[in-house]
Amino acid sequence: MESTGGPYLNTAAVTSPVGIARLLQMTFGCATFSLVAHQGGFSAAYGTFCMFVWTFCFAITVFIITCEFTHLHSCLSISWGNFTAAFAMLATLMSVTAAVIYPLYFVQLGCYPIGCEVRDFRIAASVFAGLLFVAYAAEVFLTRAKPGQVTSYMATVSGLLKIVQAFVACIIFGALVNDSQYSKYVATQWCVAVYSFCFVVTVVVVAFSVTGKTALLWFPFERSVVIYTFGAVLLYVSAAVIWPVFCFDSKYGSPQRPGLCAKGRCPWDSQLVIAIFTYVNLLLYVVDLAYSQRIRFISHL
Repeated sequence: MESTGGPYLNTAAVTSPVGIARLLQMTFGCATFSLVAHQGGFSAAYGTFCMFVWTFCFAITVFIITCEFTHLHSCLSISWGNFTAAFAMLATLMSVTAAVIYPLYFVQLGCYPIGCEVRDFRIAASVFAGLLFVAYAAEVFLTRAKPGQVTSYMATVSGLLKIVQAFVACIIFGALVNDSQYSKYVATQWCVAVYSFCFVVTVVVVAFSVTGKTALLWFPFERSVVIYTFGAVLLYVSAAVIWPVFCFDSKYGSPQRPGLCAKGRCPWDSQLVIAIFTYVNLLLYVVDLAYSQRIRFISHL
């Protein structure tokens, strides 16, 4: 049998700093959902979301380690560098969300009424959830683009911000469906259209980068992304002005939280969350526009 000219297994996939970070991700992720499933327990939508995050991130991390260790990623018709960078950023955001939500809703200092053993399991799961976030953040830090370095687009500041923008938009959508009363005015419906349009286009940009198909387009993809980012800034500026006016001005809404509003089911709370994250995303798009002037797309890395 003839040699193919190289080793069959890539040991750097588990011995390099990034590889070690991924092994820690796999270990912490498995420990977290195992502790919760064995004794910690979870319930309601918040608990289900946390379990989804930990199992999903664990599965994709195992897939990435396996593909890199066996060189199978070279057989996939995607831009592997863009895929791993995008997933690391997404996993960082999802894991930090779960690391905040789980202890907030399920951890308590006293033993009553869940029992001391369950409490201890939940505390341990929360600790590992925090370590999981640190491990994913470490990968983002290690793989991010350095000045002058030729790397995948999703590893650049602009690429990473695309993931954050989409994630923030999902938070906005979650608040919108939680009795935000956005259909009350045409102006607030315009804001929903802005959030939806920018989210869809951002996801399309990420999808083209991850699949490595940007070179097949008949128009200059990199220039189109910069133009879109500029348009997104203008759209979010309009939403950042319109939404607070039609929700918190005394003529259309309420400047203060109504006293009879039920906790967890108050439209004013949802409107406030949307307003805050509208400004967060506006800032992200402005920073993205500034950084997108300095980069060039490389789809095959």
